[in-house]
Amino acid sequence: MQNVPEEWREGGDERMMRELVVKRRGGPESSGGMKGEEGRKSAGGEETLMMELTRMVQQMVKESSWWERRGVDCCVLAAAFLCLPPAFLLLSSSQILWFVAGGLLMGVAHAVLTIKGTHLASHGALSESQAWAKFWAVFFIEICGSFSAQAGVHGHIKMHHAHTNIIGLGDSSVWKVPFLSRSLYLFVAPLSFPIITPLVALAHIKGHSLVLIGRTMLMISLGLYSQYWLLIHVSGFQSAHGALLCMLVCRAMFSVPYIHVNIFQHIGLSMFSPTHRPKRIYQMTHGVLNLPRNPVLDWIFGHSLINCHVEHHLFPFLSDNMCLKVKPVVSKYLSEKQLPYQQDTYFSRLSIFFHRYQELMVFAPRITELVGVQ
Repeated sequence: MQNVPEEWREGGDERMMRELVVKRRGGPESSGGMKGEEGRKSAGGEETLMMELTRMVQQMVKESSWWERRGVDCCVLAAAFLCLPPAFLLLSSSQILWFVAGGLLMGVAHAVLTIKGTHLASHGALSESQAWAKFWAVFFIEICGSFSAQAGVHGHIKMHHAHTNIIGLGDSSVWKVPFLSRSLYLFVAPLSFPIITPLVALAHIKGHSLVLIGRTMLMISLGLYSQYWLLIHVSGFQSAHGALLCMLVCRAMFSVPYIHVNIFQHIGLSMFSPTHRPKRIYQMTHGVLNLPRNPVLDWIFGHSLINCHVEHHLFPFLSDNMCLKVKPVVSKYLSEKQLPYQQDTYFSRLSIFFHRYQELMVFAPRITELVGVQ
């Protein structure tokens, strides 16, 4: 049980977040943010911490250009697509160095599209148009990522973000495989991710409409077969086994750090009871952790998954580049209000999970109570 300062005891965060969603979807407040005193005051007439921080972030977003809001991230994704043709051509080389370079290039491009791309698409951060947002979600999640867009959006947006670190809802238990040893889980099992992902997708769409099932299966098959066909006809692979092995290697190239990032930034932090959940700003500052800047993972996974994860959970509809832009404001504000801004290094978290694997990944987590907040 943790005690918190008296000034944290404020309400109104849930209404503020609903207004933020209305604003994003083009509601009556979309042009001017939260209007009137009723949009800025809680029931007791006092502005909440989350509302104050949101106004500051909204002002920054309003003053930012399209290039800052979406352009930078769209260019990163476009660059990943442009890397694919030379990757397929390099894989046709008989020179081992060129062949390896082609595999590395394809692995990086695939990771950018299936991790950064699917994450941004699931949040609708690639376009303000709802129709285009849905298109990009299907394209990146199903064709590129071999998963169900419907299941991905539901699991990530409606569960993980809506109920971050809430026991039984968004507690990241989906990543736990208790029967595996720590070494097998942390360093070997993630390599099977490319095989498991489409199988899990099929399990998730079971029981849904035939249209959804048919579309998902068609899109996943299209993505997998397209890569296979290009490896055979462009890269010149002589056997199906060789092409499939190349697909597995390229698709699994960043699966180990991907699993690590997903568990490092939530598991082991404060977990809350569904019946005694704190206000949003306390929930996110206690249950989310940032990793430091990393020149590789920042661009392949995206800032919102690495060094701006706290910002991302507070403002999930911001693009990676905008999360990076608002980071100084968010960190300064939380520090001024004496709220936690949790950060740790990748290898520090890896050491913690390796040495406390049973506690963190096998046993049920302990529930944290923030006294004076609930």
